[in-house]
Amino acid sequence: MSPLQKPAKAAEPPKPRASARLAAVLPDLSPWRSSRDFRLLWGQGLITYFGSVMALIALPLQIKELTGSPLAVGAMGAVELVPLVVFGLYGGALADAVDRRKVIALTEAGLGLLAVVLLVNAMLPQPLLWPLYVVAGCVAGLAGLQRPALDSLLVRIVPHDQLAAAAALNALRWQAGAILGPAAAGLVVAYGGNVPAYGTTVVCFVVSVAMCLRLAPAPPAENAGRPSLRGIAEGAAYAWSRPVLLGTYAVDLAAMFFAFPNTIFPFLAHELDAEWSLGLMYAAGSVGSLLVSLTSGWVSRTRRHGLLVVFGAAVWGLAIAAAGWTGNVWLVLVCLGVAGAGDMLSGLGRSTIWNQTIPEELRGRLAGIEVLSYSVGPQLGQVRAGAMAGWTGVRPAIWTGGLACVASVGLLAVALPRLLTYDARTDEDAVRRAAGSAPAQA
Repeated sequence: MSPLQKPAKAAEPPKPRASARLAAVLPDLSPWRSSRDFRLLWGQGLITYFGSVMALIALPLQIKELTGSPLAVGAMGAVELVPLVVFGLYGGALADAVDRRKVIALTEAGLGLLAVVLLVNAMLPQPLLWPLYVVAGCVAGLAGLQRPALDSLLVRIVPHDQLAAAAALNALRWQAGAILGPAAAGLVVAYGGNVPAYGTTVVCFVVSVAMCLRLAPAPPAENAGRPSLRGIAEGAAYAWSRPVLLGTYAVDLAAMFFAFPNTIFPFLAHELDAEWSLGLMYAAGSVGSLLVSLTSGWVSRTRRHGLLVVFGAAVWGLAIAAAGWTGNVWLVLVCLGVAGAGDMLSGLGRSTIWNQTIPEELRGRLAGIEVLSYSVGPQLGQVRAGAMAGWTGVRPAIWTGGLACVASVGLLAVALPRLLTYDARTDEDAVRRAAGSAPAQA
């Protein structure tokens, strides 16, 4: 070698491009590209949720205007509880026994008719109080029938290796609706009253039903029987025998029961002398959740989803406690945003574990139990928050609930260690489900 020649440097490994690094963080769009029905459900869910949130904001406000009582607003949770439990369990058995598309479309039409009732009542010179509670109970019943069919349909239309990505995209949809809905509802109710809010809900359900009718048929499995108490019991027995599943249900129930203060937000905004912030309070949690969803590319590579469930629930409780402790409305909004981020982390872990481990023949019935785990908690939480606010005051009702949430989640993590150690690569149910999953419909 000539002394003038320099030895060639060893080739350096190519650095990842900025676009590749960005793609690793942004949501994985594979389910959207591979499944027409997933795209339809995604769009239908966004429209439905936007309309539903409009009504969910207007309804407690209307009860507050008619009664002025936190307990009367919190009583909505008690009214909704029994229909949700009964029809949620039956809806799970129904989803395993009939065409899931028909269940979704018919219940969506029923929800639209209930929105018409709210609209007509709001147009009366003196709106009545009792129809608001009747509609709330009926909505809970129809939602209980529908949700298992919706949740159990996902594993049919999305490939098994895209389930975590589909959960993140669904979360992104909910958070987009939860941000736009409360923000728009706060303005609509403040400047136009309840009639425009309920009218928007009716229009959204009309569009949603039309989209549901375009879904491909989803007939039951060949060995599916008729909905029965025995079938419901079989699903419950399976869930009880799986500590990981049991842990996801228990953690979510505890977090929502102790730390779900949404129903007393109108009173919190009044106490902070910031009525203008009510819509932002309802939307703040969804902003935090949206930030997690927009950076959810890592979810497809995560395997320790049980740890995610516990960590996210603890963050939720701590942030809710901080929101109740502070007296500054802007800090309250920041804390609610952090709480939403924690709830999203926990929710991604729960939904991924459910989809990775539950066998197809039990999917509807287990989805019914899932409905109870993430719906009954908020209903009971509304009652708890309303009762505590009437007894101790609004802010103490919030921060004590947040601390109780953290304590209960910690106890459950100790009592159910298999939830913390869950790994999709080694869990027997997850491995079996991956091996037996059928190709999804393109």
